[in-house]
Amino acid sequence: MKKIALLAVLTVIAGCGSSSPTNPTTGPIVFTAALSAANEVPPVTNADANGRGTATITLNAPRDSSGALTGAGTMNSSVQLSGFPAGTEVRLAHIHPGATGINGSPLVNTGLTAATAVTLADGTGQLTFNNVNVSQVDAQSIVSNPAGFYFNAHTAANPTGAVRGQLVRQ
Repeated sequence: MKKIALLAVLTVIAGCGSSSPTNPTTGPIVFTAALSAANEVPPVTNADANGRGTATITLNAPRDSSGALTGAGTMNSSVQLSGFPAGTEVRLAHIHPGATGINGSPLVNTGLTAATAVTLADGTGQLTFNNVNVSQVDAQSIVSNPAGFYFNAHTAANPTGAVRGQLVRQ
């Protein structure tokens, strides 16, 4: 019985080593953002005013054993949108620097453009952006202060932003 107990303890200890694929100092870094038209600055009050959604952003960048970023990386984003008028075109999506209530210029561009706009046929939809390049400096800034950055999506009716949400590290 003692051998079985010792084996169980050793198995648990082995699973907790630094080479574990779920080690938070070396795996991807995930952020979320609760998107709302009311979060835009100024708040959206036109046909897109009921727009809302969620964004999940995964940063993949090399890190050392302490968790410090050691190079440039990529971001993957999954964005669910709803509450928009049928036929709404989402034309841009970015990560911007700026605390709540403060606007900033785009920092990380998803690559969505007016030429590649996504139409929300029934006012809902999902946007996916994979392997978006992000510099080490920009990635480190976001990791160090996620609340100082926001994700937003732009529509034809709101070219400066239709829904916005501050980043929160998960």
